[in-house]
Amino acid sequence: MEKIPVTIVIPVKNEERNLPECLSRLDDFDEIVVVDSHSTDATKTIAEERGCRYVDFSWNGQFPKKRNWTLRNVPLRNEWVFFLDADEFVTPKFVSELRRVLTRGTECVGFWVNYTNDFMGKELKHGAAMPKLPLFRKSAGEYEFIDEKRWSHLDMEIHEHPILNGKIGEIKSPIVHREFKGLNHYIQKHNEYSDWEARRFIEKKESGSATGELSFRQKVKYSLLDCWMCAPLYFLYSYFYKLGFLDGTMGFIYAAYKMQYFFNVKAKIYEFKKEAKGK
Repeated sequence: MEKIPVTIVIPVKNEERNLPECLSRLDDFDEIVVVDSHSTDATKTIAEERGCRYVDFSWNGQFPKKRNWTLRNVPLRNEWVFFLDADEFVTPKFVSELRRVLTRGTECVGFWVNYTNDFMGKELKHGAAMPKLPLFRKSAGEYEFIDEKRWSHLDMEIHEHPILNGKIGEIKSPIVHREFKGLNHYIQKHNEYSDWEARRFIEKKESGSATGELSFRQKVKYSLLDCWMCAPLYFLYSYFYKLGFLDGTMGFIYAAYKMQYFFNVKAKIYEFKKEAKGK
């Protein structure tokens, strides 16, 4: 069967645990590029043994970060690019739907992608969905620019979203997201992300563009982040309204950690603002 004309870009660092399964599901795609931030484990060996294009990435602390750098500097064989994390695994239904959509032609320049969440070894079937926009035509745009050189140490676009010029569609068949590497790693990672979210919120507020070029979901989030009720509201929405309680104990733990994340963002916004006033 003919390969799907999409270049899969997998940004990585020390992903020897997830990368083999991620790559094993990508045989239907025309090109796979692994962009690595100097892994010290077997990531490079795994990528090269699978026949992927392997690219070294060194961040200089400036724009662009890893995903935009790839779009600007790495020759990609296809017009369609799909940014896939190593802990995200495509399913046969997703591959089939994507092939069908692209084969019949589409006026869309990008597609929202849905994910099922595997947390602490359990697939969560309920709770708030976390769609992303990782699949788009490379000529349609790139990830948003945020002036974060004074405060960010993340070398990849984590919460930035693509700014695309054109119609956006949706691939309904989900991808499996298996993000869990133990609670210590989960807590540490989300502590770093909450730092970034809080500083970005303040940066957006100060620049007067808190809701500019944001998706509807992001606009809702940023309208609530400066409110102490954001965290409990998220818990009520995810655990009760979106039926997270049907996932049992893991559903409760996941919703509680997400609530804690949004509380941390709000508390850090408060702290950073207070520090700025004290200068």
